[in-house]
This record gives sequence, C-alpha cells and structure tokens, in this order.
Amino acid sequence: MKTPIRVLIVENQTLVRVGVETVLKEQNDIEIVGCAETSADGFRLFEQTKPDVTILGLRLPDSCAVDEIESYLKENEQGKIIVLADKAGDAEISRSLKNGASGYVCNDISAADLIKAIRTVAAGKKYLQNEVANILGENFGQEELTKTERKILQAIVAGKANKEIAFDLNVSENTIKTHVKNVFEKLGVSDRTSAATLAIKRGLVRIDV
Repeated sequence: MKTPIRVLIVENQTLVRVGVETVLKEQNDIEIVGCAETSADGFRLFEQTKPDVTILGLRLPDSCAVDEIESYLKENEQGKIIVLADKAGDAEISRSLKNGASGYVCNDISAADLIKAIRTVAAGKKYLQNEVANILGENFGQEELTKTERKILQAIVAGKANKEIAFDLNVSENTIKTHVKNVFEKLGVSDRTSAATLAIKRGLVRIDV
C-alpha cells in the first residue's frame, strides 16, 4: 500500500480550517498529522511531525506566511508549503514563491483542486490555482519596490504625510518626496489615494498584521 501524504494544516479561520480537514479526511492517500491556529503552534507541530505538505494560512494572528516560509523550510527542506489566502495579490504570490512555497491557493478553491494541489506539490512540482496564475501573469514584469519604498507606501496607506514619514525614517522631507515620486511611477499612479488602493489590491502592504 502506498504511503499516504502527511499534511499539516495551519489556519486560524475555523470554517476554512474545518472545511480543509473535512475534504482531506475523505482521501485515502492523505493523512492529517496536525492542525494549528497560530504560526507558533504550527511551527511546533511542523518540527514534531515533519509533514510532507503544510497548508499555511497567509494571515495568522501572530505572523504572515510570507515571512515564515523560509523558517519552515530551514527546519525541514523536504517539506512542501502551500500558502492559503483569502485573496490573491501578485506581490504576496511572488514573494511566497521566491521564499520557497511550492503552491499558492485561495479559500474559494474547489475540493478537487485542493486535493490536486496537495498531490502535485507532494510529487515535487509547483501548483498555482488558475486565479492566482492569472493575477501573477497580469502583473508580470512590474518593477519591484525597494525595501524603503515599501515602508513609505505602507505609511501612505496609513494616511501619513511626507513630513511624518520623514520623521519616522529620520531623513529629509525632500528625500521622501523623491521616494514617493518613484513609488508613483513604479505603480503607474498619480496620487496617494490611487497608490494606497493599488497597494492593498496587489498585497504590497499589510493592513491586518
């Protein structure tokens, strides 16, 4: 008999987590080795159980999956990570894949496609839900923001003025104005409201972590 794919589920939304559990329990070739609601508990179970595939919620109470992927893979480089998100933003998709995720899906994925995703990454291949692949393709070639530009964009989304941002980053207001101009050019927008709206849509900034 073929060894089942051992899966760990790390997701804090109860309905989503229970839904995933229900779907996986019906599969003869998949075994759930644990469930967690926080990144800390998830990583502890990851260390203990050494799962083949980990379904990692993008937004957890204590972290963002994008930042945790490398730690998981450092602990067990053979483990595969599938990021599970409420919605897909191309920046978060790109960073997740860059950090080592093998798959990226959204909560609205069908049961059949979720099973396909798990089996695909367990076999050593990549899996992107169609919606995710389309979003990534639409934004292919977009110029990436620098670390400083991302900080400034985060501040813009928070409603801060250039003077406040300059104070926070300990630089001149003119320097911030130059950075803001560069951010606008890279995003293809002309004002702060459009920049903030696009930043949230694409997952360039975080508003809930």
